[in-house]
Amino acid sequence: MSVNDKLKELGITLPTVGTPAAAYVMYVQTGNLVFISGHIAKKDGKPWVGQLGKNIGTEEGKQAARAIAIDLMGTLQAAVGGDLGKVKRIVKLMSLVNSTPDFTEQHLVTNGCSELIAQVFGDKGAHARSAFGVAQIPTGACVEIEMIAEV
Repeated sequence: MSVNDKLKELGITLPTVGTPAAAYVMYVQTGNLVFISGHIAKKDGKPWVGQLGKNIGTEEGKQAARAIAIDLMGTLQAAVGGDLGKVKRIVKLMSLVNSTPDFTEQHLVTNGCSELIAQVFGDKGAHARSAFGVAQIPTGACVEIEMIAEV
């Protein structure tokens, strides 16, 4: 099944590329690698604000990370000229989770993104990953994730 067919099956429509919030671009391609800038979690089009371990639980954080996966795929689609079939592999995700010092489930939050990427891309979606707890993320967002893909 193609990536586009899988997205349709899941009822996912990819968004257009967002506008950078500061002095950077949304993606850069060098050679066969596409580096996608960090995307923050959004809910109803606004930053999904909160801190894991304080006012957001792991399951809600996982949903926030899943929402980021959809945004990342939208940016990746733009980077490859509209054809996600050009993606050979999702190489790596790096996740920053806005969390309290005692919160230790950043890896489970990040699974929200990883699981959807794997579901959509199949074997090509198996990726390396890092998940960090951080004191704060721009705009108070609960999660930010960046991606590296091979095309």
